[in-house]
Amino acid sequence: MSAVKTISQYPTEYEKFSDALPGQLVSWLRLLRQDAAQHFSAHGFPSLREEEWRYTNVSAIEKKLFSPVATSEIGAVDMDSLKQHLIADAWSVVLVDGHYSASLSNLDGIPESVTVMNMASAVEQRADLLEKYFSQVVDSKEHGFVAFNTAWFSDGLFIHVPAKQVLAKPIQILHIVTQAGFMANTRDIIVLEESAEAKVIETYVGCDDAYCSAAVMEIALEQNADLTLYKLQMEGEKAYHFGGTYVKQARDSRFTHHNFAFGGLLARNDTHTDLGHASACDLNGLYLGVKRQHIDNHTRINHLQPHAISHELYKGVLNQRAKGVFQGRVLVAEQAQKTDSMMNNRNLLLSDDAEADTKPQLEIYADDVKCAHGVTVGQLDEQSVFYLQSRCVDKQTARNMLTFAFANEMVGKIKLPELHDRVLAQLLQRFPQAGIQQDWL
Repeated sequence: MSAVKTISQYPTEYEKFSDALPGQLVSWLRLLRQDAAQHFSAHGFPSLREEEWRYTNVSAIEKKLFSPVATSEIGAVDMDSLKQHLIADAWSVVLVDGHYSASLSNLDGIPESVTVMNMASAVEQRADLLEKYFSQVVDSKEHGFVAFNTAWFSDGLFIHVPAKQVLAKPIQILHIVTQAGFMANTRDIIVLEESAEAKVIETYVGCDDAYCSAAVMEIALEQNADLTLYKLQMEGEKAYHFGGTYVKQARDSRFTHHNFAFGGLLARNDTHTDLGHASACDLNGLYLGVKRQHIDNHTRINHLQPHAISHELYKGVLNQRAKGVFQGRVLVAEQAQKTDSMMNNRNLLLSDDAEADTKPQLEIYADDVKCAHGVTVGQLDEQSVFYLQSRCVDKQTARNMLTFAFANEMVGKIKLPELHDRVLAQLLQRFPQAGIQQDWL
C-alpha cells in the first residue's frame, strides 16, 4: 500500500465519524475542524522533505492506518496498573483511549473558581470562553499532526485558573491507550490568568501492541503567571507518539517544562513558546533510547519582546540501535533587546550503533543580547571509568555509575518528591545499573 493511498484514507474515515466528534453544534469549532481536515487532506502528515522533519520518518503511521474512532467506547483498564501511575498528592484526570473517564478521575477539593473540565464538555458548556483560546497559540496549519489533531480530537482537558489563584496541588493528566491499532487524539488548553500559579503533570502509558497517541496542548500565560509542566512519556515499545506543547507568555510570566521521553517505538515532542516582555522559560529534557527506538525533540523559543530569559538543557542516552534527534531553535526578534538565552544539548552513546542527530540554531536580529548554545555527542570518558576502577569499582559498575550520573542531573530538577521517585525508578529500569540501588539515592 503506497503512502499516498494511505494518507487519503484518513479524510475518508473523517467523513464517516465527524458528526460524532464533540462540538459539531458549535459553529466556530465545526468550521475550524473542517478547515483543518481540508488542510490535512491536501498535505497529509509531515514528510522528510520538510526541514523540521528531515530526521524523522512518520510514514509508518500512514501505512498502518491507525483507527481514530470517534465513539466514547473505551477499553478495560487494569486498576493495579492505574494506581502505579497516579500521583497520590495530586488531582487527577484520566483519559482512556482518548476519552475522559469520570469514574477514574479525582478532582475532589479543587477550588470552585478553577475550571477543570474535559474538552468534550467544555465545547458545550464553556464554548464562549474556549473560543478565546482554542487554536490561538498554535495555528492548525502548523504541520500535518496539528491539523490532524484539530480535525480529529475526541476529548482532552480545559484548565482555567483565575487571577491570583495558586493551586495547592498539581493536576495530573493521565493518558492510557488500551486498544491495539488505535489512535488517541486529545486536545488540552491551559489558561493561567494574571499572577496565577499551577503545576501540571502529563503521563502517557499504553498497551504492548502498536497504537498511536496524538496530543496537542495550548497554554496561555497572562502577566506574571507561573506554570510548571512535567511530561512523562513511557508508552509501550511498539507505540507511536506525537506530542505538541505550544505556549504564549505575557509580560513577566514564567514557564518551566520538564520533558522525559522514555517510551515508544517512534516519539516526537514539539515544545514551542513565544516570550513576552521580561518573561522567562526553562526547558529541560531527558530522552532514553534502547533497541530501535527513535526519539525526536523539537524546540522553538521565540524572543519577541525585550528582557526575556530562556534556558534550555536536553540530554539523551542512547543504547543499541536507538536514534535520538534534537532540533532546537531560538529566534530573537529585532525589538527583543536585552535577551538572555542559553541552549545546550548533550548526548551519550552507549553503543557503536546508536545515533544522535542534533541541530541547534540561533537566529538573532537584535544587537544587545547574550545568546549561546552548545552540543556534545560522545561515549563515556574512559579516563573517568579508569579512575573509578582505581577506587576498587569494577568496569561495568563504573560505566553504569557514570551513565546514571549523566542522566540523573535532569531527574534532580524535579521538585515533586513522588514524581521524582517515579522518574528515577524508570531511569534505573531502562539501563543496567548494577551497583546502584534507588534507596541509596
